Amino acid sequence: MNNLFLFAVIAGTPVAVRSIEVEGVVRIGNVTPVPAVPPHVKGLTTLRSRVLTVLDIARLVAPKQVIQPERSFAIVCDISGHSYGLLVDEILDICEVESNIMPVGGLTSSSWKRYAEGSIQNGDQTYLLVSLYKFIENQVQNQAADLCLPFA
Repeated sequence: MNNLFLFAVIAGTPVAVRSIEVEGVVRIGNVTPVPAVPPHVKGLTTLRSRVLTVLDIARLVAPKQVIQPERSFAIVCDISGHSYGLLVDEILDICEVESNIMPVGGLTSSSWKRYAEGSIQNGDQTYLLVSLYKFIENQVQNQAADLCLPFA
């Protein structure tokens, strides 16, 4: 079993991501905005000759919270053949953790529930275990549902 996790902060919430989901962590430079996209889609950028869709995950989990504009670190992942850069407030660490995955419980607001898989303890800190895949796939499903119109 892979017990290696990336620890970060998203919208002020300490999170853990399984390292198997992470391609890398980068500092995002210029992002080109894309018209007519949801607010959590920051835009497009390039990374080593490939295009990354940059997503502002804080806008998904805390849409009413004031988001700090200077965030420049992103977790890079490949989901369903597409490359994404998911903006985070801060990258904390990457390390092995031997503790068991616990239920989410009352750790977080309801907006996190669809992305959380549990919680994990590292040292004295409890982290919300999230899946990068869920951040992408939940949005694709929501957009597809919006496109389905009833027949008249």
